Amino acid sequence: MATTHLTTQILRQTPPVCGSCRRAATTGTSSSSPLTITFKTRKESSPKNQKFKWARKLSLVEQSSPSKPTVDVEGLATFLYDDLPHLFDDQGIDRTAYDEQVKFRDPITKHDTISGYLFNISLLKVLFRPLFQLHWVKQTGPYEITTRWTMVMKFMPLPWKPELVFTGTSVMGINPNNGKFCSHVDFWDSIENNEYFSLEGLWDVFRQLRVYKTPDLETPRYQILKRTANYEVRKYEPFIVVETIGEKLSGSNGFNAVAGYIFGKNSTTEKIPMTTPVFTQALDPELSDVSIQIVLPSEKDISSLPDPSQETVKLRKVEGEVAAALKFSGKPTEDVVREKEKALRSNLMKDGLKPRMGCMLARYNDPGRTWSFTMQIVQSTSHSSVAAPNH
Repeated sequence: MATTHLTTQILRQTPPVCGSCRRAATTGTSSSSPLTITFKTRKESSPKNQKFKWARKLSLVEQSSPSKPTVDVEGLATFLYDDLPHLFDDQGIDRTAYDEQVKFRDPITKHDTISGYLFNISLLKVLFRPLFQLHWVKQTGPYEITTRWTMVMKFMPLPWKPELVFTGTSVMGINPNNGKFCSHVDFWDSIENNEYFSLEGLWDVFRQLRVYKTPDLETPRYQILKRTANYEVRKYEPFIVVETIGEKLSGSNGFNAVAGYIFGKNSTTEKIPMTTPVFTQALDPELSDVSIQIVLPSEKDISSLPDPSQETVKLRKVEGEVAAALKFSGKPTEDVVREKEKALRSNLMKDGLKPRMGCMLARYNDPGRTWSFTMQIVQSTSHSSVAAPNH
């Protein structure tokens, strides 16, 4: 099976959770062959207000501003920066910061007490071993704080331990009488219907339980900033590739040359451990100017690597960037790859993002054997065009 990934950074306005309040718009930053596409971004359009009417009913407090503020909301935001990263570790979150009758909702779960809320966290720890990443925290109302996060989980009961990824925002209401959190509502980026109980949300969980087979090899490191129904936004760390001229995105021309480098065809005859994926990258609009690349192990430094024996083979450091990735399965013929690239580009533009020229196909196995592996299509983004929230 082949999978295509597209990674990018997106900004999104976050609606209020509780009561009737005046608030400022909030923005946030956020196997076989993959294809990556780089692009510039713009702000996302804000969600429709009716989408969040049900969430406002969860608030225990009126959000109108009092004449004299009674709660240190800024201090609570700072507290969340320190506390939420412990959501799934041994320390855990501070339950004294929450009302006993705190109302928690996500698309498929609801609890109305702090005990139920903490039980849900404990259950997730056992079943999924979650990795929670907090991106930002911001006050979005007189008694309201919004956070943006990524949660990566492995479903341990299944033999293949599938990885589930969720990104989104949490809108947290504050009780002005005691300064504690009285509501916590999650909104997933991957679905439209976030109201409990969401069949769309349940299906989003089930479809991530599918079997994807990828080699157990080192791969470039990245952080998922946002996962939508159609693509992922990723922030890649820098990595080094050995590359040469290719023929087409779906082709394997040049693979033997770059593979030869890691098998010892270099100035010191050093054999370098194999990694994944194999990239084919096009930088022009016609996707015709192609290079084929193999990623080198992360512990390698480009200054200490041996020189390639062939003049057409080069070493290059790829700087860290934000990219959008789309996964797909099946044999990556040229027609299929170009169709997926167009679909990815279309979805990005639909979400208010401006993709750069070209794209990258990432194959997580030998390019000649892609019938049953995952592939990704990736496009990177311009950091300068992405706005970050004020902290």
